Amino acid sequence: MAVQKTGEGIFENLSNYLIIDVRSPGEYAHAHIPTAFSLPLFTDEERAEIGTTYKQESREAAIKLGLPFFGTKMQNMIEQVEGWVASYEKTNNKKPIILVHCWRGGMRSAAVAWLLDLYGFQTEQLTGGYKAYRNWVLAQFEKNYSMKVLGGYTGSGKTEILLQLHKSKLPVIDLEGLANHKGSAFGALGQNEQTSQEQFENNLAEELIHISAVHSYFWIEDESQRIGTNMLPITFFKNMRNSICYFIDIPFDARLQFIVQAYGKFAVADLIAATLRIQKRLGGLETKTAVNFLVENNIEGAFSILLKYYDKVYLKNIEAAAIPKFKTEKIVASEVHSIHNAGLLMHL
Repeated sequence: MAVQKTGEGIFENLSNYLIIDVRSPGEYAHAHIPTAFSLPLFTDEERAEIGTTYKQESREAAIKLGLPFFGTKMQNMIEQVEGWVASYEKTNNKKPIILVHCWRGGMRSAAVAWLLDLYGFQTEQLTGGYKAYRNWVLAQFEKNYSMKVLGGYTGSGKTEILLQLHKSKLPVIDLEGLANHKGSAFGALGQNEQTSQEQFENNLAEELIHISAVHSYFWIEDESQRIGTNMLPITFFKNMRNSICYFIDIPFDARLQFIVQAYGKFAVADLIAATLRIQKRLGGLETKTAVNFLVENNIEGAFSILLKYYDKVYLKNIEAAAIPKFKTEKIVASEVHSIHNAGLLMHL
C-alpha cells in the first residue's frame, strides 16, 4: 500500500502528528519544525557527495550511491522511531500518525516513509516538505493580529509583568524568550545562544497559531525590530506598532535599582564589553566614565549613565513616526513590582 501524502493544510494541527525530519543534521540544526525529531537519512557529507553526483552524473547514479548509505541505517532508524513512538503513546494514550518530511517532499522522505510504513507504523509523507512549511510560516506574519503592547523604559520589569499576566491565564507571547535575548547591548548576558533567524520565525509562527486558536488577542512587549541577531518580520512589526502601547511609567531611581540587581551579578569584564559595543552612540566621555565606574565596581554609577542613554533611545523609538508611531496609554506605577503592575493591566 502506498504511503499517503499530506498537504500544507495540516500545519495548524501539527500537534496531531509525530513529526520526523529526515534532512541532514546541518539542515536540521539551521532550522526545523519546532516539534520535529531529527532522523537524517544522510550525513552532511553523504548529502554533499550525492548532490554532486546528481549534478555531475545523473539521478540514477545518485540513487545508486545513496542506497548503501540508507541500507546500513535502516535498523537503527526503526529502533529510534520505536523509542519516540513509545514515548508518544505513554504521553497521549494513543498511537501516533508519523509525518515524514525532507526539504521538498522528494526521495529522502519517500524512502524513509516507505521503510516506516513497511515496518508497520502509520505513516504519511508531507507534500512539499519543509519548504511548504516555511511558506506557511511566512504567511502567518502577513495576518492582522489584535495585540496589547506593553511598553516602558528600560528597567521597568516588563518581562516579569508579562510572566505574571501569563500566570494569570492571559495570552502572552514572549518575544525576548523566543529570541534568547533581552534586546539591548547587554541582552545576551545570561541567555542561551540565539537561534537562526529562520528558527526564530518558525517558533514565533507556532506561538501565533496556538494563541490565535484560543484567544482573540495577546499581550506582547514593545520591541525594536531587531532583538539581538533576530529580526521581527516587517509586516508583523508594523502590526505591533499600529497597536495601542500601554506604557508602564516608573520613576528612574526605582528602575535603576532593578537594573543594578538584574545585571550586577554578571562579570565586570562582560559588562564593560557590552558598554563598549554602544560607545559610538553613548559618546566617548560617557563611555569612559561608565567603564571607570565598572572597573571600580560602582555598578550603580555605571548603570545610571547607561539607563539615561537607553531612556533617550526608547523615547526616540516610541515616538518615531516612520515605523509607524505608537498610540500610547500611560500607566503610572511607583515601583518595579511585577505582581502589582500586572494587576494594573489585567482588565485593560
